[in-house]
Amino acid sequence: MRRLRIKDLRNIHDETVDLHPALNVFCGRNAQGKTSLLEAVGLVARGRSFRTDDAPSMIRRGADRLLAGADAGEGEATTQLEVQLRPPERAFRVDGRDVPPREYHGRLEVVVYSTERLRVVGGSMRDRRQYLDRSAAALWPAYRGDLREYERILVQRNAALERRGRDEDAWTERLLTSGARLRHRRAAYAARLTAALADGFRPSGEAYAVRVRARAASEEEARAALAEEISAVRPRERAAGRSLAGPHRDAVELHVDGRDVAAGASAGQARSLLLALALATLRLYREETGHSAVALLDDLDSELDEGRAGALCAEVARGGQALVTSAHSGWAESLRPLGRIYHVSAGAVSSA
Repeated sequence: MRRLRIKDLRNIHDETVDLHPALNVFCGRNAQGKTSLLEAVGLVARGRSFRTDDAPSMIRRGADRLLAGADAGEGEATTQLEVQLRPPERAFRVDGRDVPPREYHGRLEVVVYSTERLRVVGGSMRDRRQYLDRSAAALWPAYRGDLREYERILVQRNAALERRGRDEDAWTERLLTSGARLRHRRAAYAARLTAALADGFRPSGEAYAVRVRARAASEEEARAALAEEISAVRPRERAAGRSLAGPHRDAVELHVDGRDVAAGASAGQARSLLLALALATLRLYREETGHSAVALLDDLDSELDEGRAGALCAEVARGGQALVTSAHSGWAESLRPLGRIYHVSAGAVSSA
């Protein structure tokens, strides 16, 4: 990513930032707009914020829309990406051309570490499933298609259950096939991620793991297991008018030393696990695709001592591009040999 353009996002009025291909450190006091810069990159990549689901709250007071854009690509090939948000509408553009979300997504990948993402660790199962599915879709484009197909079938089956339609059995068969494939591939990604966690970032020597409860050796086994689950809950499904078994309800466990973090991990362990997941995801993406996702690391030095945080920045920057925020100018300056330092104040960005 060579250039970032932002207009009317939170306290940022109109900024264009030329980026270093390795490390970019945004330094300034709290509430100046540092995290908003990372949020803008995430918005360009994913079409949504990693900080909030309340889209109108992202728009600068007095403006009616926001724009976030980037020149993305490697080598000489550059693609201009832009997201315009004017609630309730959201527009995606590639090289100035309006495109549907399906054509837009996947052109820029980011991996985020921010304490605001702690809901992935301590939040609902839905948050965990979405995290796992989004990461797997970035690694395997076909996974995104599997997920869309399953969601479409789920909507149709729910409608059939609600109206007690004669097509309920047909949609159940389709859900079994699609759900088994999604379950099997989700479990495969969880296994890859756990393997990467095993020899990755572990600040106190903890053992991290990702587990999905619905596992099977093959899609056939997964289909048989799902058929049993649906058979067991079929009467309740008809009463509720919705599907009560399948990948959309499966549990995802995040373990520290063999225990799910929801069962009593400390706040420090939860933050370390979140950072470990981000670094493992970066590594998997690079190994699988041969390209690097952009690392967005928010207030990294507030979670780690300065020496360890600096070493981690050097490691990430060697593997690709990273954007890092910090409130500590001395620590930021120590990273200058790795890339470029910027000062952020009242939403304005300048080279430091």
